[in-house]
Amino acid sequence: MAHPQIAVFARLAKGGEAPNRLIFGQPTNLSRTMHDIRYHQGRDEILVTNPFAQAVLIFRGNSDGQAAPARILQGPKTEFNAIDALAVDSVNDEIYVPDGANIKVFPGGANGDVAPVRVIRAGADMGWRPSRGIGIDYVHNVIATDGTLMGEALKNDNFKNPYGGGRDSIFIVDRLADGKTKPLRIIRGDKTGIFGIRQMDLYPKGGWIIVAQITDGGIPIPEGTFVGIWSIYDSGNVPPRWKIDGKPSNILTKPRGVTLNPNHKELLVSDMRLNAVLTFSFPELFDQVAQPPR
Repeated sequence: MAHPQIAVFARLAKGGEAPNRLIFGQPTNLSRTMHDIRYHQGRDEILVTNPFAQAVLIFRGNSDGQAAPARILQGPKTEFNAIDALAVDSVNDEIYVPDGANIKVFPGGANGDVAPVRVIRAGADMGWRPSRGIGIDYVHNVIATDGTLMGEALKNDNFKNPYGGGRDSIFIVDRLADGKTKPLRIIRGDKTGIFGIRQMDLYPKGGWIIVAQITDGGIPIPEGTFVGIWSIYDSGNVPPRWKIDGKPSNILTKPRGVTLNPNHKELLVSDMRLNAVLTFSFPELFDQVAQPPR
């Protein structure tokens, strides 16, 4: 079994090239399971979760070797119960942590046992429940997260997910919401091709939502996988604006994570089956801006 570590590679690394740096060892407090990693550009910090310790670990951007976290967000005041992923808003200096039926928001410099400054509360009475994929659009002040319908909203819905995984919807929510919140818009249905989302990212300047659609993480080589891009204005049963299918000609098999490199107009995808990071040139995503409906 591989030891828990964060590997830092050169942007143009390919094949089996070695990482430039490794963050590893007992002082890091990393766990064997890290399902998300984010970078805070404003603070030059790397953030990961430790789901076993119910903690957010924050490392300096230049950390190397057996480096301890600069800060750890953990304790009863955080109200963490089942955290596994996170998102960062570098512009507004905030950390977003999905946790059960809630999304908890902390200041970017939070340290120790501190309470969230806002909690977006979903649940059956609100008709939805977030999961772990989440991204922040600081330009249009929305959050996009994956999850599932609940309560009456689910009873009145006609879409039946044959895989039954639950992470089959995209919810677009007010970024500044606090307390019980209903989504502004929901993307869901057979035309979307979504059966199971694993991670997402947003491109705020363009208003795009980038989604890793894995279908079913429990299947070694699932069918129908892809990376899809929707607009923050999309709603209902709509297909993605762009799509990279999971097929041999694209090398892509089982997409788990997505992130963007706007400076070089690249889309990066981690593939769970290939145990690899794939880099796609995607200028269309960065050259076009989503438009609201007229």
